[in-house]
Amino acid sequence: MPLEVGLVGLPGAGKTTLFTALTRVSEAAYGKEHLGVAPIPDERLAPIAEIEGSAKTTLATVQVVDPPGLDAAVLGELRKADALIAVLRNFGPEADPESDRESLELELVVADRDHVEKRLERVRTLAKSGDPKLRREVGELERLLEHVEAGNSLATYPEALPPELEPLTTKPLIPIVNGGEGGVDLKLESELAELPPEEAAAFRDGKGSLETVLAGLFEIAGLLTFFTAGDTEARAWTLRRGQTALEAAETIHTDIARGFIRCEVIGWQDLVEAGSRAEAARRGLQRLEGKDYVVADGDILNVRFNV
Repeated sequence: MPLEVGLVGLPGAGKTTLFTALTRVSEAAYGKEHLGVAPIPDERLAPIAEIEGSAKTTLATVQVVDPPGLDAAVLGELRKADALIAVLRNFGPEADPESDRESLELELVVADRDHVEKRLERVRTLAKSGDPKLRREVGELERLLEHVEAGNSLATYPEALPPELEPLTTKPLIPIVNGGEGGVDLKLESELAELPPEEAAAFRDGKGSLETVLAGLFEIAGLLTFFTAGDTEARAWTLRRGQTALEAAETIHTDIARGFIRCEVIGWQDLVEAGSRAEAARRGLQRLEGKDYVVADGDILNVRFNV
């Protein structure tokens, strides 16, 4: 499954503009839920493709969800998201990004409170059957509700949280300031998104601001990128840090994971410095690994499998 990120922001902050800038979906209408896919720029992919003679390159992607508003029911659509990006307004009269952030964090607390309250009502009804497990959950949810009703985030709850809750306030929250000194001009970024990448880069000084945001997203969400490459395609994939070669194979295709035998592994920089797989192998830089191998960021994998 691709990484999923949800966008939150106060009205007029530029949340849908950010959605357009990330996904290049220019028809995004205000007040509607939007779903899109954003490519993750990666400078390592081109040199890998050149060495492998790949006919095309395919970037890793992130799924972006832009919900229409901030009420608890709408924010509930973001409970499956891996991380949240908070758009903070820093333009116009009374612009105050820090105040925006505090307001958004409060909205997330309120949404979590409503979520806990509804689950408590449901579990209380089920617990009338006398099931001791459900009765214990009622007590746990009552303590959770007391915690959030005091204005606290579930991120500060001192005990383990029920995994079924999928709280919003425990998700990584990445702020992006829209406008002002040191901020990102999201309107400009959304316009640049309509241009070819080479032309858009000419309007920027160094890396695009949104690239920095996406890089931070990977770091905070605990993700890494691995690659597959051949004469047909060089492709980037996302994986959680600590996951194995078998899980990487499953990311590529379930059949590859099912028939997993071994995995050829080489670091992308080792391949580039060697200039070819043959030379990398001669230098002892390519190795065979089993299904329990923990994948590192920048690994190029070639999975041997038999179905």
